[in-house]
Amino acid sequence: MIHVIAVITAKPGMREAVLKEFRANMPAVHAEQGCIEYAPAIDAEGIGAFQAPFGPDTFLAIEKWESAEALKAHAAAPHMAAYAAKTREMIASRTIHVLAPAG
Repeated sequence: MIHVIAVITAKPGMREAVLKEFRANMPAVHAEQGCIEYAPAIDAEGIGAFQAPFGPDTFLAIEKWESAEALKAHAAAPHMAAYAAKTREMIASRTIHVLAPAG
């Protein structure tokens, strides 16, 4: 299994617009072979001082894939290219962390 944490920071005030496009793309991603989980997450409210928030312009894509091959196919999928084209001008930065289980 492969885990992915993508930290996506939108340009100021654009997070909801990026999330709208992300959510619209979710059914196509969920239909991909090897997709176990693919969903956005934002800072939880009211957690307390121990939380290190990402901030109002950032969200995370939380992903799980059956294999590295499935992840590579996902990255090359036409609907991902279309999503990137729609959101390119709205995104300030994107950092992708690809992880393997350690347990």
